[in-house]
Amino acid sequence: MGNHCTRIPCCKKVCSCICCCNRRNKTQARSQKGSYFIKGKVHPVSRMEKWEEKITEANSHGKILVVNFKASWCLPSKTILPIYQELASTYTSMIFVTIDVEELAEFSHEWNVDATPTVVFLKDGRQMDKLVGGDAAELQKKTAAAANLLLRQS
Repeated sequence: MGNHCTRIPCCKKVCSCICCCNRRNKTQARSQKGSYFIKGKVHPVSRMEKWEEKITEANSHGKILVVNFKASWCLPSKTILPIYQELASTYTSMIFVTIDVEELAEFSHEWNVDATPTVVFLKDGRQMDKLVGGDAAELQKKTAAAANLLLRQS
């Protein structure tokens, strides 16, 4: 039988699958923490000042802010990262950021992040959509839908 994560779980069930809920993989994920980095057009947010900067930028330019709440030890967070980076490069009319739930734990809690990854789509500072979990196809679908909304509004 699997184990529940002691942190924000990537899945909300007891499982024995190979994911960060498995104690062995959590240890491996933590040991690889240094290799979990962001590049390209994805902006890491580790301070509230950076959050304020990005949300102000999005609001003042009429852009959608895509927020990926992730955990460095969470395998699904790591799995969707390349897709998230690709989406950021493709949809330049949106602003993509990542927030580590451990670095900004209270802030993540305010956004009702109960699992990682959680991707929130914001327009004018308000949530317009949300994806919980590492479903790459659904992330691509929701991002395309948000981009289409921007096109219809312009």
